[in-house]
Amino acid sequence: MSFTSTVKNEIAILKLTGTTKIALISGFFRNNYQIIDDAITISSENDVVISYLKDLLNSYEEISYKEEFLDNNNFSKNKLKALIVTKGEEFIRENFCIDNDIIPNYLVETDDEVRGYLRGVFLSSGSINDPKTSRYHLEFLIEKGEEAVFVQKLLNSYSLNVKLLSRDKGYMLYIKEADKISDFLKIIGCSKAVLYYEEIRVYRDAKNKTNRLNNCEQANMDRVIDSAMEQLNYIKILEDNMAIELLDDKTKEALEYRKKYQEASLKELSEIISLETGKKITKSGLNHRFRKIKELALKFFNN
Repeated sequence: MSFTSTVKNEIAILKLTGTTKIALISGFFRNNYQIIDDAITISSENDVVISYLKDLLNSYEEISYKEEFLDNNNFSKNKLKALIVTKGEEFIRENFCIDNDIIPNYLVETDDEVRGYLRGVFLSSGSINDPKTSRYHLEFLIEKGEEAVFVQKLLNSYSLNVKLLSRDKGYMLYIKEADKISDFLKIIGCSKAVLYYEEIRVYRDAKNKTNRLNNCEQANMDRVIDSAMEQLNYIKILEDNMAIELLDDKTKEALEYRKKYQEASLKELSEIISLETGKKITKSGLNHRFRKIKELALKFFNN
């Protein structure tokens, strides 16, 4: 089962009443319905979602419907399960405001109504990537521009930083920030999905941080080894040209310690020399001695 289905199935166990129920039904119809054979029709691949809509509609004696299967135009092998309204079209149009370009404010006056409406929109046109996949992504595909802007406004009233993108066949609202996606799941009341999402997100973030630290440590080790090899090459040039005696005693000492501890960093080597000789030398002071070795070696190398 996809994570989108998991979230929708969790929405479908919520018991809603009154205006919150009306808001959810409105959010679904406004972003899903089509006219087939002169009848209002809603559909979904998700059987649980359709069963949920049936339960909600069954609470209105003014509405009757029949069930059918429709072909899916979204390149899916799964048939769409549809509810085709046979009675109550005017009731639906009036109470769920499915024909309004902009939904009346009275349908989303309270926070519960806004959350209900967003649940309906998500059941109808929303999808969300499983946090185990390579990227965090939540989206809504909405046909009408006015509705897309309206839903974006509702979502951003919760500071979700939702972006709007025009597509060939409508509009896409999307969120790519993991913490904002988690906040959305909380807003629509999917506590189980939130726990799963956060558990995977924390694991992924910790793993990515560990990888970054490992990569950083590896890069530091590579730099240490490259620097040490360069110093050893300069030492070899001096040895090949019998020029070691041209160095002062302190620089000769640094040379011998580098030969002895070939993989030590400058910091580590300065600590070793300070400990073994009893004479403190800083990383900067040791680096100065290796610059002397380099300068002398380059004179022979260039000649």
